Amino acid sequence: MSSNLHPMLNVAIKAARAAGALINRAALDVEAVRVSQKQINDFVTEVDQAAEQAIIETLLAAYPGHGILAEESGSQHGAKHSEHVWVIDPLDGTTNFIHGFPVYCVSIALMVRGKVEHAVVYDPTRNDLFTATKGRGAYLNERRIRVSKRTQLKDCLISTGFPFRPGDDFKTYLLMMAELMPRTAGLRRPGAAALDLAYVAAGFTDGFFETGLSIWDVAAGSLLVTEAGGLVGNFTGEADFLEQKECLAGTPRIYGQLVHLLGKYSKFANAGDKAGVRQAVQEAPGASGAMSAEDDAPSAPEDADERKESGEAAA
Repeated sequence: MSSNLHPMLNVAIKAARAAGALINRAALDVEAVRVSQKQINDFVTEVDQAAEQAIIETLLAAYPGHGILAEESGSQHGAKHSEHVWVIDPLDGTTNFIHGFPVYCVSIALMVRGKVEHAVVYDPTRNDLFTATKGRGAYLNERRIRVSKRTQLKDCLISTGFPFRPGDDFKTYLLMMAELMPRTAGLRRPGAAALDLAYVAAGFTDGFFETGLSIWDVAAGSLLVTEAGGLVGNFTGEADFLEQKECLAGTPRIYGQLVHLLGKYSKFANAGDKAGVRQAVQEAPGASGAMSAEDDAPSAPEDADERKESGEAAA
């Protein structure tokens, strides 16, 4: 921890590293980890729960008057009506983790009166620590980071997260991919949305888009992006996106180009655009819909507790 950082950010770093240590120990024998399924293709492990507990204990030991919003335990810990709320994803990329695929992270953000003020995204497999405090810039391992300087979509690497739950709109997503694939240098699906956003902030990728994400998937990463000079919002470019289950991020020039291409697929698009997308879906080959083998499975719930679509098929 650094004495130059805000005290609250230092505590978040301590919490993230404690969770990362638990995750790394469990990764040594991942086949022994107990896994349960929240719904089809959406998993939680004992590691998610232990990491979340370690984070909450660390944060509340320092700030007992703060609130908590965590993926696995919701708001049951911490103060109920605090202006300070820690938003926690203890293991973003659970499906990657349980397969031994080393792309996952810890995500912690502090929201003050509804605005993200501090952010930590920690990748325990690489020991990469991404941090940001509002107005003070974004950092990777204490080195200042900036979004990339690329201005043309054809030169850009764009990351995303594929739909994975019954009830997700696969046909529309395929149309979105068809819009972007011929126009970019490549489309990637790493599997952890918080890390995807951190990579945009660091300039490793030039943009990111995904639907179905919850606030704990995007809160920390969104501050990293903006403090690194990028833009983040929903598909139509509106900045108030944290609980809208749409996230689009990129360098300023690339963000504008992505909004132009993907805005019509937003649930906030105008009626004409929505009608055009519906027609395109109907005209697409095999236009019946979602997961072919799972067509009869129940669709995912849409309430506030809906479990994420983080670029990661879980947690």
